[in-house]
Amino acid sequence: MSVVLHDYWRSSASYRVRIALALKGIAYRRVTVDLVAGEQRGAANLRVNPQGLVPALEIDGRVLTQSLAIIEYLEETRPEPALLPEDAAARAHVRALALAVACEIHPVSNLRVLDRVEALAGSEARAAWNRENIARGLEAVERLLDHPGFAGRFCHGDRPGMADCVLIPQIDNARRWGVNIDAFARIQRVEQACKTLIAFRTAFPENVTPQQARG
Repeated sequence: MSVVLHDYWRSSASYRVRIALALKGIAYRRVTVDLVAGEQRGAANLRVNPQGLVPALEIDGRVLTQSLAIIEYLEETRPEPALLPEDAAARAHVRALALAVACEIHPVSNLRVLDRVEALAGSEARAAWNRENIARGLEAVERLLDHPGFAGRFCHGDRPGMADCVLIPQIDNARRWGVNIDAFARIQRVEQACKTLIAFRTAFPENVTPQQARG
């Protein structure tokens, strides 16, 4: 199999790419990079991704990094089914939704930041920091979903797209950290719609155990 995904089962960024690959119907082989064990900083992963991060995708004879750049590449090279709407303004809004999670929530909640918060202030501060950051970020996403293209199922229109690929992993992460999302009605509707689709279910972390993920 020529497509190889280097990822970690619980990584939100990796989860996004797994969903996009499934939506596009792209078969791939998985190679685990154990973030908890620090394998992302090892020589093997640094040869693939000099940033020492996941995911990285080997495809079309090249190595791609950064989850949204990977999803954009898949959209440009394999346009069906589309993950972005046709209208330019709608595409901009979908990208804004994705970036609201990927650039505003996720970086402040990644493993490096959380480890540093815990080292400075303890485990309780780590948990409080993460819950507050996620809750505040999802509150903003809930407001961003109040737009003409929100039909009550997916982030934009009647089919899943880039924003859904990014939002669903963040919702799962919120639930894992005990963030209450009951007040976010639009987000919950998107979650319910996405989780009926096999492309999302096969990408769930609980369906991709570390043992299964070994390449």
